[in-house]
Amino acid sequence: MSTTTITKSAAADQAGPAPAAPGKVRLRSERSLGRTLVSHGLLTVASLIALFPIVWLVFLSLGPDKDDYLHPGRIWSTMTLDNYSFVLQETNFFDWLKSTLIVSLGTTVIGVMIAATTGYAVSRMRFPGYKKFMWVLLCTQMFPIAVLIVPMYQILSELQLIDTYLGLILVYCSTAVPYCAWLLKGYFDTIPFEIDEAGRVDGLSPFGTFFRLILPLARPGLAVAAFYSFITAFGEVAFATTFLLDDEKYTFAVGLQSFVSEHDAQRNLMAATAVLIAIPVSAFFYLVQKNLVTGLTAGGTKG
Repeated sequence: MSTTTITKSAAADQAGPAPAAPGKVRLRSERSLGRTLVSHGLLTVASLIALFPIVWLVFLSLGPDKDDYLHPGRIWSTMTLDNYSFVLQETNFFDWLKSTLIVSLGTTVIGVMIAATTGYAVSRMRFPGYKKFMWVLLCTQMFPIAVLIVPMYQILSELQLIDTYLGLILVYCSTAVPYCAWLLKGYFDTIPFEIDEAGRVDGLSPFGTFFRLILPLARPGLAVAAFYSFITAFGEVAFATTFLLDDEKYTFAVGLQSFVSEHDAQRNLMAATAVLIAIPVSAFFYLVQKNLVTGLTAGGTKG
């Protein structure tokens, strides 16, 4: 009896698993194909929706008249690059570019440095009130700009920083640092504490451990913080309009307002300037894009 049972089981093993029914396999493949088509269709529609404002802006920038946006069909027969020539030659575009890069890069460097040291300290050190400290940083983001402009103007005026790049950089850092500190704190939590201990065993100081061991590992998180700080300073309008008085120190956001008067708006020139403004942002995004996805997702694995 046992010999017969063993022989049957061995024959079953050699035969292998029974093939699935053709109908089930076909139904599963059809379902997968349907889902693929739906997902690709949704992604295509979402991509078109995202690209439409950019294409529309470029299209309007090629129109010779400021009212072409009311009759976009006329642009096809009158396309020209005169708007770009006017912006580059007849305006302070390059002064705006210089001011914007100084403020944006300054905010990025100073803001990320402060946020990185703050996030690392809260992640690794357990001092009294460290949790409340992070919540205080978060609460600073709740105040609207209209409430902050007056006290900030008084502070900068007493420090003689009105109409200076440094004053505007410090104002932007007050906005960028709290968010970046939260972001980097979450990313530092994902780095094993044993790395800090190994650095101390090798004779490194706390600052040496931070700069030589932790920062290279936190490169994706730093890239996200840098990109956020850069974008925050690059496109901000209210603070730049209030604290910058000299035409030569205007940033792009303030310079664009020169195309708008009380009774008129040169929308074709604004569109051409906006297209040119997008070039530095696109270049900066290209430099940090490899680390953006990793930095955005890794910081959320630990609280």
